[in-house]
Amino acid sequence: MPELPGVLTGDQVRGTVAWIAAQQGHDGALPWSRGERLDPWDSVEAAMALDIGGAHDRAAAAYRWLASRQRADGSWAAEYRAGAESAPGAESNHAGYLAVGAWHSWLVTGDERLVAELWPAIRGGLELVTRMQLPGGAIGWALRPDGTADDTALLTGNASLFQALRCGIALAGLLGEAQPDWEVAVADLGTALRTRPGAFADRSRYSMDWYYPVLGGAVTGPAARDRLAGDWDRFVVPGLGARCVSDRPWVTGAETCELALALAAAGQREAATEQVAAMQHLRDDDGSYWTGYVFADDARWPVERTTWTAAAVVLAADALSGATPASCLFTDPWALPEAGMPIEPESAGSLTGGAGTVLP
Repeated sequence: MPELPGVLTGDQVRGTVAWIAAQQGHDGALPWSRGERLDPWDSVEAAMALDIGGAHDRAAAAYRWLASRQRADGSWAAEYRAGAESAPGAESNHAGYLAVGAWHSWLVTGDERLVAELWPAIRGGLELVTRMQLPGGAIGWALRPDGTADDTALLTGNASLFQALRCGIALAGLLGEAQPDWEVAVADLGTALRTRPGAFADRSRYSMDWYYPVLGGAVTGPAARDRLAGDWDRFVVPGLGARCVSDRPWVTGAETCELALALAAAGQREAATEQVAAMQHLRDDDGSYWTGYVFADDARWPVERTTWTAAAVVLAADALSGATPASCLFTDPWALPEAGMPIEPESAGSLTGGAGTVLP
């Protein structure tokens, strides 16, 4: 079980995983909290935390639930309630993220049968993602009603899709089903993320647009450290964590832990641990985590505890402690196939011993 000395004990992480598991429905659905909304991206994140905590059957059930809800075009609804679609729009980052969860699950469990079972849904989702790619490499954020991609691209979602495509390529290699189109797509996407800021909508107020190109693996080495240093004072509140939005007195737990993962990927592990420690004021006695805190008002907001916030804590603890074989997924951009990566990285494989060393 992951633990961070002086920050989180193994029993505390175990309690957080148990709280996430308690939110899961009998059919495997893994929502924000019991009886509340479910979105595909956050459900995958919560399932990854279950695998880290050893609840492999529960994680597999969450992935199977998602696979069973996939539409014929490879998409998922943006939101579900009580098992039914409640927000029908389709988003590209939702379509891609099952690949990350499946690769993470395989790293933890070595269960190739589950990968094979999920593969049709993974392939369908990533094929949709590549169809949504725009000229210049960026990927549209959503499908229009006529089935074409919206020409607006979101930086955070695209950085997540960069990781998803690389995980999909790794899964394809595991199953012996090469996907050269995905390799071309992720190469173009990586170039866009690194060199074409104008390809993405301006959402620079949001901290996720600041750190996600590092977290997703598109920006590495000195460029990653420069990017994180550049907006540090705009987003980080000492002792409390990271703001969600630069001009609001509001820190959020998931963004803080994702920033920690990005810092670890940039080789700044001490700073990463400090961020996980800073957000522990959001922890509840039952192991859950409140979403955020408005420090100007000394108030938790929104008044909710979510599986994805708790999962971000578990993922950060695992990444920084090295407790599971999946701990390198977010902290070492070179632990996946090199498709789409920048040329001549500063220290390829410095954390895992070589590019692609986690591949079978």
